[in-house]
Amino acid sequence: MLELMLCSMLTVLPDYLYRSRVQGKTWGQEITFFTMWYELRWGITLCAMLTISLITVVFYFHPSTSNVTSFFRTVTILSESAGRVDEVYVDINQEVAAGDPIFRLDSSRQEAAAETARRQIEEVDAALLVAQSDLGGATGALEQAQAAYRQIEQDLKRRETLLAEGSSAVTQREVDTLRNQLDEAQGALDAAEANLRSLQTRIEVALPAQRATAQAALAQAETEIGKMTVYAGIDARIEQFDLRVGDIVNPILRPAGVLVPLDSGRNRFQAGFPQVAAQVIRPGSVAEIACVSQPFSIVPMVVVQVQDVIAAGQIRPSDQLLDIGAQGAPGTVTVFMEPLYPGTTDLIPPGSRCLANAYTNNHERLETEDLGFFHRIGLHVVDTVGVVHAAGLRLRALLMPFQLLVFTGH
Repeated sequence: MLELMLCSMLTVLPDYLYRSRVQGKTWGQEITFFTMWYELRWGITLCAMLTISLITVVFYFHPSTSNVTSFFRTVTILSESAGRVDEVYVDINQEVAAGDPIFRLDSSRQEAAAETARRQIEEVDAALLVAQSDLGGATGALEQAQAAYRQIEQDLKRRETLLAEGSSAVTQREVDTLRNQLDEAQGALDAAEANLRSLQTRIEVALPAQRATAQAALAQAETEIGKMTVYAGIDARIEQFDLRVGDIVNPILRPAGVLVPLDSGRNRFQAGFPQVAAQVIRPGSVAEIACVSQPFSIVPMVVVQVQDVIAAGQIRPSDQLLDIGAQGAPGTVTVFMEPLYPGTTDLIPPGSRCLANAYTNNHERLETEDLGFFHRIGLHVVDTVGVVHAAGLRLRALLMPFQLLVFTGH
């Protein structure tokens, strides 16, 4: 509409003034609704051509879109295991800092396991004390067996010597008896040594291993107890949270709520421009947005990044061939924008839907490059007609609240 009015002022209006002032024709007589086309045919034709050309230039070099929003991420509040809620520390819409507890599940089973592990550690410690006491007894028994073995061995050697010298004080039967006693003493000595080694192995290896196993079980139980309390991992606000004591929380079937990071979606907007604007919009381009959540306001923006792929062409490997004709609507060029001046988007909540215009700026080219006359004029025209689109955005921003509140009934 603005383009048509502007072009009419440059074509139809001068034609009409020429007809009325120079040729003396008056409205209602020579010029009527029925004769308008014939009388003003040159002005109307030029107006249509200029309007179409102007609209094409404006929309190509200064693209616009209504698909603008500030996406924000959410973090699901989940426990690592299912359980019944035993205590709730926060409420909905409450801000929490990283590390703050949110809720705690019933941990009676884990606490019982921890207590069992503590008792096992105490049992191992008691068994270690008993084994150390037995070690002293085993050492004494070994020394006693060694002494008995030496005594019998000495008696046997003395009697074998006397028997070899032909003494009548010793008989062969006595020597054989001492040899049997020596074998028995050797067996007792071996048993005492084996018992001592067994106690040493129990004290140095078996009982420490049992204690380490009990300590690991205790650490696992305490870890499980710690997991029963769910903490906030980031600074965020709690949303969709209606947890009560006694509720069942399941990490698969029923999460507890969501965390919305305080800085997520702030001061960064994503816009989807038509594909024809892919060669026009560049990082550093100036843009403007108008959001429903901040009516009657135009916020200057700057393009910081342009996604180098179009999401509509994304595919996933499957067992079916892709039919290009079955693709949906053509995708858009994703553009990331940030406010040109700090603080200008602080009042726009994340997730707001907005309108956006991006503008082509040839100021640096006109200042630095050696351009021809017509090329320079063309760049000036491109920069100048951006005012028309800027005026259109402001008009839409002005009418946006009335359209929503009056015409849609909201």
